[in-house]
Amino acid sequence: MKKSVVGILAHVDAGKTTLAEALLYKAGKIRKLGRVDNGDTALDTHSLEKERGITIFAGQSVLNFDEELEIYLLDTPGHVDFSAETERVLKVLDYAILVISGTDGVQAHTRTLWKLLEAYNIPTFVFVTKMDFCRISEDEILNSLNELQNGSFVNFSLDNFSDNFEAIAMCDENVLEKYLESGTVSFDDVIRLIKGRRCFPCYFGSGLKGDGVDSFIDGLKKYIVPFDYGENFGARVYKITHDSKGERITHVKVTGGKLKVKDIVSYGDKSEKINGIRIYSGEKYASVDEVTAGGVCAVTGITSANCGDGFGFEESFTQTLLEPVMNYRLVLPDDCDAKAFLPKMKQLEEEDPLLHVNWNSFLQEINVSLMGDIQTEILKALISERFNVDVEIDNGRVMYKETICNTVEGVGHYEPLRHYSEVHLILEPLPRGSGLVFQSKCNEDALSRNWQNLILMHLAEKEHLGVLTGSPITDIKITLAAGRAHLKHTEGGDFRQSTYRAVRQGLMQAESVLLEPYYTFKLEIPTEQIGRAINDIRMKNGTFDAPEEINGVSVLKGKAPVTALNGYASEVAAYTGGRGRLFCELWGYDVCHNQEEVIEKSKYSPEADLENTPDSVFCAHGSGFNVKWDKVHEYMHIESCLEQEKDPYEVNLNKRNFHIDDKELEAIMKREFGEDKHPFYRYNHRATPIRPVEVNFNTEIRKKYVIVDGYNVIFAWEELKELSKTNLSHAREKLLDILCNYSAFTKTETVVVFDAYKVSGNQGEKFQYNNIKVVYTKERELCDNYIEKLIHEIGKNENVRVVTSDNLIQLSAFRFGVRRVSAQEFEREVKAVDKNIDDLLYKINKPRPSKVGELIKIIEEG
Repeated sequence: MKKSVVGILAHVDAGKTTLAEALLYKAGKIRKLGRVDNGDTALDTHSLEKERGITIFAGQSVLNFDEELEIYLLDTPGHVDFSAETERVLKVLDYAILVISGTDGVQAHTRTLWKLLEAYNIPTFVFVTKMDFCRISEDEILNSLNELQNGSFVNFSLDNFSDNFEAIAMCDENVLEKYLESGTVSFDDVIRLIKGRRCFPCYFGSGLKGDGVDSFIDGLKKYIVPFDYGENFGARVYKITHDSKGERITHVKVTGGKLKVKDIVSYGDKSEKINGIRIYSGEKYASVDEVTAGGVCAVTGITSANCGDGFGFEESFTQTLLEPVMNYRLVLPDDCDAKAFLPKMKQLEEEDPLLHVNWNSFLQEINVSLMGDIQTEILKALISERFNVDVEIDNGRVMYKETICNTVEGVGHYEPLRHYSEVHLILEPLPRGSGLVFQSKCNEDALSRNWQNLILMHLAEKEHLGVLTGSPITDIKITLAAGRAHLKHTEGGDFRQSTYRAVRQGLMQAESVLLEPYYTFKLEIPTEQIGRAINDIRMKNGTFDAPEEINGVSVLKGKAPVTALNGYASEVAAYTGGRGRLFCELWGYDVCHNQEEVIEKSKYSPEADLENTPDSVFCAHGSGFNVKWDKVHEYMHIESCLEQEKDPYEVNLNKRNFHIDDKELEAIMKREFGEDKHPFYRYNHRATPIRPVEVNFNTEIRKKYVIVDGYNVIFAWEELKELSKTNLSHAREKLLDILCNYSAFTKTETVVVFDAYKVSGNQGEKFQYNNIKVVYTKERELCDNYIEKLIHEIGKNENVRVVTSDNLIQLSAFRFGVRRVSAQEFEREVKAVDKNIDDLLYKINKPRPSKVGELIKIIEEG
């Protein structure tokens, strides 16, 4: 008999549970079809699921279709708030069934599920249900599905299967060649394409009425192929629950060999005995003596395993693609001690690791991470049901993370009397989305492999906090470079202390950056309101590609902070009269757009956080003494391990930090903008450029330079922002005229950079506007990138200033030693210059000129 683990997934209210009931009924597992609205379905057994009519917890049943196929059917939640439960199930699936509502079509959460299936490389069957109520054709539904993966969805419900040959062959070039030669597609090729995620069979019907279900089951029996498993034992944990008696249940898939009662299984540094094996079907289970490879079961006797842990040859895999981005404070009754309640919340965290239950020692409160309002309500009900405590959960706060920009060495030393350990770690920044990576390059002659493994385990077991706001760190590679133990005095817990302190000490030295969650968004809006949309996204510190227009509807795609887009969908609906739509998906973490403000509000002091201390403990005269983190290098027992060699660019930059002069800077600007063949102050009042800029800096050595992020300033200055709402072009001209005055009066070279976001195929443009330089970046080159490239080339120079409130550009300027000025500060400076100009004009008793050229002339004469 073929054996396979199959998950069933869908967006909420798509008809997934109803289809699951039909499959159970056809397999003879139930005698009567249950209904969601009656609360009597076989897999939604928890009281909260029955009450709310939604799947909250992953369920299991075993289906036997004749003697050909045994399916372990794993039901998953459809609501987006419980996506983490769905993702945990995906780690043990052989195949998946994706249920689509024929009346609703492909939804935003459907796309999220599809990306998860793609990431975990799971072959997928599609069942489109509710076709009895659907008013669109099967072909139209297939076309919308093919937007997920072009040309790979094929209708397997056709009466004559040979009609599918051409569509199947189009999924693969080799199969297409065979089809063109023979006019047919082999069964083996169909199996291979499905298993390799090149072809996705689609079936149409109604789960409620049973239409198309028999055909779908026949397809499962025909096209599901069992996986080959080895003889060596292995198993993967995908879920933790507790039964009605409070006993801990570990749900696993056996991926090799056999699992028997009384077997000793190993994971991490632990070994435990299996006391019992259960095969669940709904809320009922049968006890068995063994489970062979490919089966799913629940075991008792395992006390510490977590979701993602591996038994036997299986490696642990705890990383997830979906993460909550909001953090909430648990408000307990007055008679309930928060610290005493913490272990109970930790029990819930075992079942859902992404709750991230955290004890805030400074505020003496419990914090949890949640994905939305529905999960918040369910958690409150679950706590009340299980622990008989009524809690409240306050308004959520965004979950920030921290990373570093430079490589540092962290040292931790722990040596109170009769204890000893020292650890040296190299902390290096990684690209966004990399998470934390731990490795060792320590010589085993200096520190034995057992101690090294222990240190790596201590690195992985703790959520390390950053030093800006106390948020978790990410995107850092931590390498064990050196360590030392004492033959007599070192104990296991000593290395835990020195490891934690080494991480923290390294973070205190590093240049840390605050990260916040970002959405990728797709904004569909009437074309006449695209200006408002662009202005909104820029004000929300978002970035976007050039707008696309289709039949009077403009589509804007980009990325923006979660905090900025929360609630924006309602705003879009309001100002478009319901014609605009906003779709958001979590992108990941990137640089926080208001880092200083968040850090100030957090009031976090890393040195006051005694549970995450960066200090070390050394021993002298028979007693231990504390050494502050910035003095540890003076006391450490092992020489520094950080490579002294620096990047050649850094060496060159440092070498010239205090020697760059105007001639060198002029050379950089000359390479960027060309030679000037015309007088620098040549006046022409035309608002549009008349020729490419070619500036000769040799006419006069200039001492000050300003690079201005044009659109950032426009949307930061109130006068220009109001003007941009009616005409963005006029706002640009107004800014350029203002800067012409400023540049002439202050004898400053000014470069203004604009994103040329709306010019498709644009190659970029640089030109002279009166006495300043203007740059329009090329298509898909952001202003950020251009300015960063320019200041990267200039290097450290106090005579160069970058005007922007964009955190990314400010960070680049800081890194390269160029002065940063916010748009608001610059506005005050410009207004002061305008006042000086007015005073000058008043003193020389001449009417204020209306043209920039006349003003320049007066200033030169004065």
